[in-house]
Amino acid sequence: MRIAIGCDHRGKNLKPRIIEYLHNHGHIVEDCCTEAEENTSCDYPDIAANIAQKVSSGTVERGVLICGTGIGMQITANKFPGIRAAVCMDELTAEIARRHNNLNILCLSGDMLGERSLDGIIHTWLNTPFENGRHQRRLDKISEIEKNLRIR
Repeated sequence: MRIAIGCDHRGKNLKPRIIEYLHNHGHIVEDCCTEAEENTSCDYPDIAANIAQKVSSGTVERGVLICGTGIGMQITANKFPGIRAAVCMDELTAEIARRHNNLNILCLSGDMLGERSLDGIIHTWLNTPFENGRHQRRLDKISEIEKNLRIR
């Protein structure tokens, strides 16, 4: 799977570990985050928009975003059509977000996650299938809302 990753300055410590994990599990990783390494501070909306655009357009299949809490990244990414981004703080939220919502952008906290839980969250997000059925009906409704908002 092709996965884009980006972070702000508060996520730069987790990013190399996530990239290594993804590579070790056979994924192609597009690192879209050089600004955070060059500066002491950068703006998460710029990073989130870059990754969300790549996922929304189909350039990559999924994305990973990391900031202090993950919340700012989530808010920004969800402005793009077809994006389903959520902050996952444990394996259960990662599983439900994939199974029920077909989560395509995983948002992570650079400040609040321990290394042990990180691998479990990523593994669960990568390997949990989407259930379809009633969940697809609900995602179709979300897509219709997005479409109607673009028409206005």
